[in-house]
Amino acid sequence: MPQMRIRDAAAYLGVSDDTVRRWIDRGLLSATADESGRKVVDGFEVAQVARQHASLPGLPDGLASSARNRFVGLVTDIVVDKVMAQVELQCGPFRVVSLMSSEAVRDLQLELGSVAVAVIKSTAVVVEAPQGES
Repeated sequence: MPQMRIRDAAAYLGVSDDTVRRWIDRGLLSATADESGRKVVDGFEVAQVARQHASLPGLPDGLASSARNRFVGLVTDIVVDKVMAQVELQCGPFRVVSLMSSEAVRDLQLELGSVAVAVIKSTAVVVEAPQGES
């Protein structure tokens, strides 16, 4: 499973570094030390916590695109067969499911807990708003 530094976990969870440290102290997340001795957490555990606690993070550094409908998140489930795959992301409070080729999953090196961006480029996006509110 991918490991991430506390500050990165905090960004994906929409909380402060100190909050992540408190969650580690309370046992909500487990932590280990990386090769440099820095505290890291398991990406899949962060993805599980994101389902209940996260707000939507910004885009990863160095990423640019013309698409405006982007959801940064963590991979929470992958179902792969010989040709196709179903990949589930937890993007803050939103669950996004994508169908893609198994080859694409391998090329992107997707695994549980890894960071991914769901990009939706469509002319069929429905926008709803409550009636009588501005």
